[in-house]
Amino acid sequence: MISSIFGKTKPVNYLLLLGFLSVFYWAIHLLRFDRGYSPEEVVVQLLLLGVLCFSVFLVNFIVKRNQITGSNAFAMLYFVLLIVLFPEVLIEPNAIMCSFFLLLASRRLISLKSLRNIKLKIFDATLWTAVASLFYDWALLFLILVFVAIYFYEPKNIKNWLVPLSGMLAAILISSSLLILMGMPDYLEEHYTFSLSLDRDFSALYSYSTKLLLYAILVILAGFLAFLKMGTLGLGRIITVRLIAISMTIGLVVTFLKTDENVYPVLITFFPAATLITKYVEVIRRVNVREVVLVSSVLAPFILLLARAF
Repeated sequence: MISSIFGKTKPVNYLLLLGFLSVFYWAIHLLRFDRGYSPEEVVVQLLLLGVLCFSVFLVNFIVKRNQITGSNAFAMLYFVLLIVLFPEVLIEPNAIMCSFFLLLASRRLISLKSLRNIKLKIFDATLWTAVASLFYDWALLFLILVFVAIYFYEPKNIKNWLVPLSGMLAAILISSSLLILMGMPDYLEEHYTFSLSLDRDFSALYSYSTKLLLYAILVILAGFLAFLKMGTLGLGRIITVRLIAISMTIGLVVTFLKTDENVYPVLITFFPAATLITKYVEVIRRVNVREVVLVSSVLAPFILLLARAF
């Protein structure tokens, strides 16, 4: 049944997922976390919801445009299911915005495989990564992904290695100017602390941390199994999936470094996680086994959500 609905990318997929996500967003805010908002705050929440919905569209666009997955809607389905698994991310504006800008950066890096406009794409990816770091300072670690992409696609051109420097300089100049106009000239100095809170009380986040650990293990396992069966793919697709796997690794590191009470950055890992899980589902040859995996992965987040609610 899941395959019949999401086995192809159709307008009804967007309607189902975005409609569900909109209802789920407000249910989590109003019922789960008992939030109340003034009219001005409602406008802000609607903007955040709009960014989140556009992120779902962007996930599907990236995997389809770059032929990372087949002609199905599994990637955006799993992106939404991961939000159900970690509903805490919906009350974290920084997570939503950081994830969105990292998606824009990933889009440019993955498109490097065409070997066209390489310097412009590297510049854009660096700029979007720098913007994402305005929400989580440790998101600057995703610059590693920029240099890895250069190494994968065109490492012999020394100018490519210098482009990220110009991208960072442009980001600093633009953000500094805007922050001065907003009356926040000290924001960058106060924001980029790169603190390591190794003495955090994880006992207060026990259930969340346990869920996070199991999530990381399952995604890594799914990615590993997918890699084992991707021998028939072309080199270009394998390199792309490697980039996504590295993005997942960096995202998990940032998640560990930033997770604290009322800070849930795990959303930044949902795009690579959804892609790796989709690749695993696609390599399952037996239709009945694939359907069991799909149904189980759809039901599991809701069962965990209901178990936590009661």
